[in-house]
Amino acid sequence: MVGEEKKSVSIVTPSKTVTWQCVESIEESKRLSYGRFLMSPLKKGQADTIGIGLRRALLGEVEGTGITSVKFENIPHEYSTLAGIEESVQEILLNLKAIVLRSFFNGTCEATICARGPGNITAKDIILPPEVKIEIVDKTQYIANLTEPIELRIKLEIERGPGYVLKSSNYNFEDGSYPIDAIFTPVLTVNHGIYASGTGFETEEILFIEIWTNGSLTPREALQAAAGKLLDLFIPFLINTKKNVEVLDTFEESEFMIPRNPMTFPIVNPLLTLFKDVGYLKKSELKRCYIDELDLPPRVYNILKKAKINTFFELLHNKTAEDLLQLEHFRVEDLKAIIECLEGFFGVELPKTVLDF
Repeated sequence: MVGEEKKSVSIVTPSKTVTWQCVESIEESKRLSYGRFLMSPLKKGQADTIGIGLRRALLGEVEGTGITSVKFENIPHEYSTLAGIEESVQEILLNLKAIVLRSFFNGTCEATICARGPGNITAKDIILPPEVKIEIVDKTQYIANLTEPIELRIKLEIERGPGYVLKSSNYNFEDGSYPIDAIFTPVLTVNHGIYASGTGFETEEILFIEIWTNGSLTPREALQAAAGKLLDLFIPFLINTKKNVEVLDTFEESEFMIPRNPMTFPIVNPLLTLFKDVGYLKKSELKRCYIDELDLPPRVYNILKKAKINTFFELLHNKTAEDLLQLEHFRVEDLKAIIECLEGFFGVELPKTVLDF
């Protein structure tokens, strides 16, 4: 067990500035990390409010990476017993589901396993795509045992997302493809406790939070990610507050049936026309830039990949807004997300009216 613990923690804050710190950090194994944090000084009732919110965000909102689909060659069904392999397909699927991965990419990617027996297959035998930054946290994780000199080939689909996702059963099992219910969350357990000091109206609280993770994120990283998720939920209340109040005050019931204004740029033009002022958008450069570099929502990324839109050139030069809106499951909100991501990538700010649709 490797660990580092602060023996004493100062909670004296004359300025009453709320601070937090890690008071204990232990890496019990490659797939188990522990951290204990405190936040103080807080007013009475604040510690429980913050603790409950952080606990829910840690368990349900922090994103992780996992294997969500597996494709075998020449496998009749998931309960098959395979000649030369000690495990059944179902057991191999469960072992693959437990593989812990660390990454920060959006969307999906593919990996493969190609091993020849006899011998054990472990996580180190997974061949990851070089263009995507993914790490195997524990390369000794067991997958299967080949008892004979046979070759086993497996294709893996890897995704990133929050919480727990029940995979759709709409798969062609006849070609050896099997979905896996993905447990994306890197957080295993969260506890929070409250210590109160003082009396009467001078009572102050200290919030303690304990976090256990699977090693793909440290407890500190998980805590910061959860706090960021909570901030994202509250930011809309802080933007254009005055404008929103005025709109609500003058809103007529009949306006609920009036559609939004159409987009202020021609939807039949390529998206590249929106960024015409960016001087370095050469075709050769666009063809070398992949949409993986954009911080796209996983859902939007998957739709684009399914439509064979892989590069900036294919997105900006070959596609119009109208083309994108015709893609299956593609929404106007998705188009707005793409434009906002492109703004951030190119470092430009389009007129607000462009996104008024």
